[in-house]
Amino acid sequence: MKKIFLLIVLCLGIATLNAQNAKISSTNIKDVDSKVVNTSSFSNEGKPYVICFWATWCHPCLQELSAIAELYEDWQKETGIKIYAISLDDTRTKGKVKPLVTSQEWTYEVFIDENSDFKRAMGVNNPPHTFIVGANGDILWQHAGYAEGDEENLIKKYIELSK
Repeated sequence: MKKIFLLIVLCLGIATLNAQNAKISSTNIKDVDSKVVNTSSFSNEGKPYVICFWATWCHPCLQELSAIAELYEDWQKETGIKIYAISLDDTRTKGKVKPLVTSQEWTYEVFIDENSDFKRAMGVNNPPHTFIVGANGDILWQHAGYAEGDEENLIKKYIELSK
């Protein structure tokens, strides 16, 4: 029994270390104008940045990004936050991304991961899924799902991790 317990503790310790050492994946995706960009080029002038995975068909995603959009300009002035919104729309629905972003007046940098390569590399199961990434590419924090008020938790965590 002690051996099983020790094995479990060891496995959890290794999993925790791996999660703490996780880095953003280097993957090619496209912007809304079909220009190929590698995710390793994401940056925020030496500060952490945020990656939000979303889709046009995901109502919680749209709620989250719309809630953040209302606060984003103020957040940028106060903290210098930068958000990359990664759409998981595939070839059938990717044509809806740019009109939606334009109609919502989102000012995030928006990209489309139509083959889900970046999604898989980052271990995202379902959107919405949000990451805070350090200036060196380390994944500092992540959150799956959305409930009203999660945007406030995001900015608090961002401020905490930016210190």
